[in-house]
Amino acid sequence: MEDDPESERGGDGPRVVSLAPSATATLSAMGADDLVVGVTAHCETERPVVGGWLNPNYDRIAELDPDLVCTSDGLQADVRDELVGRGFDVCHVEPDGLDAVVDSFETVGRAVGRPDAGAELAADARGRLDGVRRSVPDERDGPRPVVYCEEWSDPPMAAGNWVPEAVATAGGRYPFVSPGERSREASRSAVEAADPDHVVLHVCGRGDRVDPESFRTRGWNVDAEIHVLDDDLLNQPSPRLIEGIETLSALLSE
Repeated sequence: MEDDPESERGGDGPRVVSLAPSATATLSAMGADDLVVGVTAHCETERPVVGGWLNPNYDRIAELDPDLVCTSDGLQADVRDELVGRGFDVCHVEPDGLDAVVDSFETVGRAVGRPDAGAELAADARGRLDGVRRSVPDERDGPRPVVYCEEWSDPPMAAGNWVPEAVATAGGRYPFVSPGERSREASRSAVEAADPDHVVLHVCGRGDRVDPESFRTRGWNVDAEIHVLDDDLLNQPSPRLIEGIETLSALLSE
């Protein structure tokens, strides 16, 4: 592929550089990836790479002459501020819960001039989530399984933000982090005391390349089913999260 910004442009609309894998995935899901002219090394699309999530090459971004740069999460706030200071228009979202993730699809759609596509994507996500909720057994039929979701393993970190709601939507209980709170270190004693029925490993940056034995060999007194999920399915505030909740619900119902 030629590394020419004009050659990367396939549709009518703003030229977009996406510095967040979640934004890249969201644009793709709404059929707007033709607008994307640059991405980070962490994005799963063939476009010119402008650096990492937290350390983009601002000069390279400028060379691509974008009309809009997309960022996401509080960890990219400094990147957003630097971009604004350099005169770029920025669409920045910081979803901290499940509803906010879905709402962000509409925000991104409006920012790139495709509000209908963003609204349709959000409506589809809400419908799929309602479908998962309907499939979950009523709590009166018995206690829901306890689920421990680990997004980092050295040290062990219990996933926060939207993951507690994702677990609840999928039919589980998550006594490790409250909805909307950031991920935090999980102690052995806290996990053992919660006595999880399921352990879900979705380690940031590892995809699904995690050996479940890595949890078993810790020596923690936890008798649980261990699952490995692609980290995008729970860590990424994009339509991949909806797929992750559907996948998690299926695992909990087995």
